[in-house]
Amino acid sequence: MKRSGPLFTLLAGLLLALFMLSVNATTGTRSASTGSESPADAVSSSPAPTAAPTATATVTPDKPSPSPSPPLSPGPSRSAVRNGDYAGRTDDDSSAVAVTLRDGKAVAYFCDGRNQESWLKGDVEADGSMRLTGGKDKAQVLTGQLTGKRIRGTVDMGQRTYGFTADKAVKPSGLYRATATVRGAKVDGGWIVLRDGRQVGILKRDGKPTPAPRIDPETGAVTVDAKQLTARPVTP
Repeated sequence: MKRSGPLFTLLAGLLLALFMLSVNATTGTRSASTGSESPADAVSSSPAPTAAPTATATVTPDKPSPSPSPPLSPGPSRSAVRNGDYAGRTDDDSSAVAVTLRDGKAVAYFCDGRNQESWLKGDVEADGSMRLTGGKDKAQVLTGQLTGKRIRGTVDMGQRTYGFTADKAVKPSGLYRATATVRGAKVDGGWIVLRDGRQVGILKRDGKPTPAPRIDPETGAVTVDAKQLTARPVTP
Protein backbone atom coordinates (compact mmCIF):
# COMPACT_ATOMS: atom_id res chain seq x y z
CA MET A 1 0.00 0.00 0.00
CA LYS A 2 2.83 2.31 0.61
CA ARG A 3 4.11 1.81 -3.01
CA SER A 4 0.80 2.64 -4.67
CA GLY A 5 0.65 6.15 -3.22
CA PRO A 6 3.59 7.53 -5.18
CA LEU A 7 2.34 5.74 -8.27
CA PHE A 8 -1.00 7.47 -8.07
CA THR A 9 0.69 10.74 -7.55
CA LEU A 10 2.85 10.15 -10.64
CA LEU A 11 -0.14 9.20 -12.75
CA ALA A 12 -2.04 12.25 -11.61
CA GLY A 13 0.90 14.42 -12.57
CA LEU A 14 1.09 12.82 -16.01
CA LEU A 15 -2.62 13.32 -16.59
CA LEU A 16 -2.36 16.95 -15.57
CA ALA A 17 0.60 17.45 -17.91
CA LEU A 18 -1.27 15.82 -20.78
CA PHE A 19 -4.27 18.00 -20.09
CA MET A 20 -2.18 21.15 -20.09
CA LEU A 21 -0.45 20.10 -23.33
CA SER A 22 -3.82 19.47 -24.92
CA VAL A 23 -5.13 22.87 -23.84
CA ASN A 24 -2.02 24.64 -25.17
CA ALA A 25 -2.19 22.79 -28.46
CA THR A 26 -5.85 23.72 -28.93
CA THR A 27 -5.23 27.36 -28.13
CA GLY A 28 -2.26 27.54 -30.52
CA THR A 29 -4.24 25.99 -33.32
CA ARG A 30 -7.02 28.52 -32.89
CA SER A 31 -4.56 31.38 -32.88
CA ALA A 32 -2.79 30.03 -35.97
CA SER A 33 -6.02 29.55 -37.78
CA THR A 34 -7.06 33.08 -36.89
CA GLY A 35 -3.77 34.64 -38.02
CA SER A 36 -3.47 32.61 -41.21
CA GLU A 37 -6.41 34.17 -43.04
CA SER A 38 -5.51 34.91 -46.63
CA PRO A 39 -5.55 38.53 -47.81
CA ALA A 40 -8.51 37.73 -50.04
CA ASP A 41 -10.42 36.39 -47.02
CA ALA A 42 -9.49 39.44 -45.06
CA VAL A 43 -10.73 41.69 -47.83
CA SER A 44 -13.92 39.75 -48.25
CA SER A 45 -14.60 39.65 -44.57
CA SER A 46 -14.01 43.33 -43.99
CA PRO A 47 -17.05 45.53 -44.58
CA ALA A 48 -17.11 47.19 -47.98
CA PRO A 49 -16.22 50.84 -47.72
CA THR A 50 -19.20 53.06 -47.97
CA ALA A 51 -19.03 55.00 -51.23
CA ALA A 52 -18.78 58.71 -50.70
CA PRO A 53 -21.94 60.45 -51.81
CA THR A 54 -21.51 61.74 -55.30
CA ALA A 55 -22.48 65.35 -55.70
CA THR A 56 -25.12 65.53 -58.36
CA ALA A 57 -24.68 68.65 -60.47
CA THR A 58 -28.01 70.09 -61.33
CA VAL A 59 -27.68 71.52 -64.79
CA THR A 60 -30.18 74.21 -65.46
CA PRO A 61 -30.81 74.32 -69.18
CA ASP A 62 -29.93 77.64 -70.64
CA LYS A 63 -32.95 79.67 -71.44
CA PRO A 64 -33.23 79.89 -75.17
CA SER A 65 -32.24 83.26 -76.38
CA PRO A 66 -35.33 85.14 -77.39
CA SER A 67 -35.73 85.05 -81.10
CA PRO A 68 -35.15 88.46 -82.56
CA SER A 69 -38.42 90.09 -83.36
CA PRO A 70 -38.98 90.27 -87.07
CA PRO A 71 -38.30 93.74 -88.33
CA LEU A 72 -41.42 95.78 -88.50
CA SER A 73 -42.39 96.33 -92.01
CA PRO A 74 -42.09 100.03 -92.48
CA GLY A 75 -45.40 101.65 -93.09
CA PRO A 76 -45.79 103.78 -96.11
CA SER A 77 -43.78 106.93 -95.63
CA ARG A 78 -44.79 110.36 -96.70
CA SER A 79 -41.91 110.34 -99.12
CA ALA A 80 -43.84 107.64 -101.03
CA VAL A 81 -45.69 110.55 -102.65
CA ARG A 82 -43.54 111.83 -105.45
CA ASN A 83 -42.37 115.39 -105.54
CA GLY A 84 -44.15 117.50 -108.07
CA ASP A 85 -45.85 120.76 -109.01
CA TYR A 86 -49.55 121.08 -109.80
CA ALA A 87 -51.58 123.98 -111.13
CA GLY A 88 -55.17 124.51 -112.22
CA ARG A 89 -58.37 126.48 -111.96
CA THR A 90 -61.31 126.47 -109.60
CA ASP A 91 -64.49 124.81 -110.77
CA ASP A 92 -66.16 128.18 -111.40
CA ASP A 93 -63.06 129.40 -113.28
CA SER A 94 -62.85 132.45 -111.04
CA SER A 95 -59.47 131.66 -109.44
CA ALA A 96 -56.34 129.57 -109.75
CA VAL A 97 -54.72 127.07 -107.38
CA ALA A 98 -51.15 125.77 -107.39
CA VAL A 99 -49.67 123.09 -105.11
CA THR A 100 -46.01 122.08 -104.74
CA LEU A 101 -45.05 118.78 -103.07
CA ARG A 102 -41.60 118.09 -101.66
CA ASP A 103 -40.65 115.19 -99.35
CA GLY A 104 -44.08 114.78 -97.77
CA LYS A 105 -44.63 118.53 -97.36
CA ALA A 106 -46.83 120.82 -99.42
CA VAL A 107 -47.28 124.53 -100.03
CA ALA A 108 -50.23 125.91 -101.99
CA TYR A 109 -51.39 129.25 -103.31
CA PHE A 110 -54.95 130.31 -104.01
CA CYS A 111 -55.37 133.49 -106.02
CA ASP A 112 -58.17 135.23 -107.92
CA GLY A 113 -55.77 137.65 -109.62
CA ARG A 114 -57.46 140.73 -108.16
CA ASN A 115 -57.57 141.03 -104.40
CA GLN A 116 -58.03 137.62 -102.81
CA GLU A 117 -55.20 135.20 -102.10
CA SER A 118 -53.96 132.71 -99.55
CA TRP A 119 -50.71 130.84 -98.90
CA LEU A 120 -51.30 127.47 -97.29
CA LYS A 121 -49.01 124.68 -96.12
CA GLY A 122 -49.02 121.33 -94.37
CA ASP A 123 -48.24 117.61 -94.69
CA VAL A 124 -49.06 115.13 -97.41
CA GLU A 125 -50.07 111.67 -96.24
CA ALA A 126 -48.84 108.45 -97.85
CA ASP A 127 -52.16 107.99 -99.64
CA GLY A 128 -51.82 111.42 -101.25
CA SER A 129 -54.34 113.17 -99.03
CA MET A 130 -53.53 116.61 -97.61
CA ARG A 131 -54.96 119.26 -95.38
CA LEU A 132 -53.17 122.56 -95.71
CA THR A 133 -53.90 125.66 -93.65
CA GLY A 134 -53.17 129.35 -93.98
CA GLY A 135 -54.39 132.84 -93.27
CA LYS A 136 -55.10 134.37 -89.90
CA ASP A 137 -55.55 131.71 -87.22
CA LYS A 138 -55.19 129.13 -90.00
CA ALA A 139 -58.85 129.65 -90.81
CA GLN A 140 -58.32 129.06 -94.54
CA VAL A 141 -58.10 125.39 -95.42
CA LEU A 142 -57.22 123.45 -98.56
CA THR A 143 -58.29 119.82 -98.55
CA GLY A 144 -57.02 117.75 -101.46
CA GLN A 145 -56.34 114.28 -102.76
CA LEU A 146 -53.54 113.41 -105.15
CA THR A 147 -54.56 110.73 -107.60
CA GLY A 148 -52.24 109.94 -110.46
CA LYS A 149 -51.18 113.24 -112.01
CA ARG A 150 -53.96 115.36 -110.58
CA ILE A 151 -54.99 116.92 -107.29
CA ARG A 152 -58.69 117.30 -106.69
CA GLY A 153 -60.00 119.23 -103.69
CA THR A 154 -61.52 122.32 -102.16
CA VAL A 155 -60.29 125.61 -100.73
CA ASP A 156 -62.29 127.06 -97.85
CA MET A 157 -61.64 130.80 -97.76
CA GLY A 158 -63.96 131.38 -94.84
CA GLN A 159 -66.84 133.08 -96.61
CA ARG A 160 -66.80 130.73 -99.56
CA THR A 161 -65.51 127.31 -100.55
CA TYR A 162 -64.05 126.64 -104.00
CA GLY A 163 -63.69 123.29 -105.67
CA PHE A 164 -60.58 122.91 -107.85
CA THR A 165 -58.58 120.59 -110.04
CA ALA A 166 -54.80 121.01 -110.41
CA ASP A 167 -52.96 118.98 -113.04
CA LYS A 168 -49.29 118.07 -113.04
CA ALA A 169 -47.36 121.17 -114.07
CA VAL A 170 -44.66 121.09 -116.71
CA LYS A 171 -41.98 123.74 -116.51
CA PRO A 172 -42.20 126.64 -116.79
CA SER A 173 -45.74 126.32 -115.40
CA GLY A 174 -45.96 126.20 -111.62
CA LEU A 175 -45.84 128.44 -108.56
CA TYR A 176 -43.56 131.50 -108.14
CA ARG A 177 -42.99 134.18 -105.53
CA ALA A 178 -40.90 137.33 -105.15
CA THR A 179 -40.33 139.45 -102.04
CA ALA A 180 -38.31 142.67 -101.77
CA THR A 181 -38.34 146.21 -100.55
CA VAL A 182 -38.95 148.70 -103.34
CA ARG A 183 -38.83 152.46 -102.63
CA GLY A 184 -39.40 151.85 -98.97
CA ALA A 185 -42.40 149.58 -99.49
CA LYS A 186 -42.47 145.89 -98.71
CA VAL A 187 -43.34 144.04 -101.89
CA ASP A 188 -44.70 140.50 -101.90
CA GLY A 189 -45.87 138.90 -105.13
CA GLY A 190 -47.26 135.46 -105.95
CA TRP A 191 -47.83 133.96 -109.42
CA ILE A 192 -49.45 130.83 -110.77
CA VAL A 193 -48.34 129.99 -114.30
CA LEU A 194 -50.79 127.61 -115.95
CA ARG A 195 -49.98 125.02 -118.58
CA ASP A 196 -51.58 127.12 -121.31
CA GLY A 197 -49.31 130.05 -120.44
CA ARG A 198 -51.86 132.13 -118.55
CA GLN A 199 -50.69 133.79 -115.35
CA VAL A 200 -52.72 134.60 -112.26
CA GLY A 201 -51.09 136.62 -109.48
CA ILE A 202 -51.34 139.33 -106.88
CA LEU A 203 -48.67 141.82 -105.87
CA LYS A 204 -48.93 143.43 -102.45
CA ARG A 205 -47.25 146.68 -101.51
CA ASP A 206 -47.25 147.01 -97.74
CA GLY A 207 -50.17 144.61 -97.63
CA LYS A 208 -52.31 146.28 -100.29
CA PRO A 209 -53.20 143.81 -103.09
CA THR A 210 -53.15 144.65 -106.81
CA PRO A 211 -53.00 142.44 -109.92
CA ALA A 212 -49.44 141.28 -110.40
CA PRO A 213 -47.41 142.20 -113.52
CA ARG A 214 -46.37 139.35 -115.76
CA ILE A 215 -43.16 137.48 -115.10
CA ASP A 216 -40.85 135.90 -117.61
CA PRO A 217 -41.57 132.23 -116.84
CA GLU A 218 -38.22 131.16 -118.23
CA THR A 219 -36.15 133.41 -115.93
CA GLY A 220 -38.65 134.65 -113.36
CA ALA A 221 -37.74 138.27 -114.16
CA VAL A 222 -40.39 140.87 -113.29
CA THR A 223 -40.30 144.66 -113.07
CA VAL A 224 -41.95 146.34 -110.10
CA ASP A 225 -41.97 150.12 -109.89
CA ALA A 226 -39.05 150.33 -112.32
CA LYS A 227 -37.05 147.86 -110.27
CA GLN A 228 -36.31 144.42 -111.64
CA LEU A 229 -37.00 141.52 -109.32
CA THR A 230 -36.76 137.77 -109.74
CA ALA A 231 -39.69 135.52 -108.98
CA ARG A 232 -38.48 132.06 -107.92
CA PRO A 233 -40.21 128.67 -107.79
CA VAL A 234 -41.82 128.04 -104.43
CA THR A 235 -41.06 124.89 -102.42
CA PRO A 236 -42.13 123.84 -98.89
